[in-house]
Amino acid sequence: MKKEYNFSKLKEVKSPLRGKKNIGINLNHEVIDYFKFLSKETGVPYQQLINFYLLDCVKKQKKLSMKWTGS
Repeated sequence: MKKEYNFSKLKEVKSPLRGKKNIGINLNHEVIDYFKFLSKETGVPYQQLINFYLLDCVKKQKKLSMKWTGS
């Protein structure tokens, strides 16, 4: 290891997290397993795949259709 390093020529790099917010979310095991499987196929991290999917839903303004049944 050097005693001194010259950082004067380094350029600023924008954070890849810009525009993103860290949150905690509970997902079913099946969801995680599915995106981890896709991750292995594509080489894209599974959390990024989940984000891409949700962002696609937002851009297409997809709405979830749910029907609750009484017991």
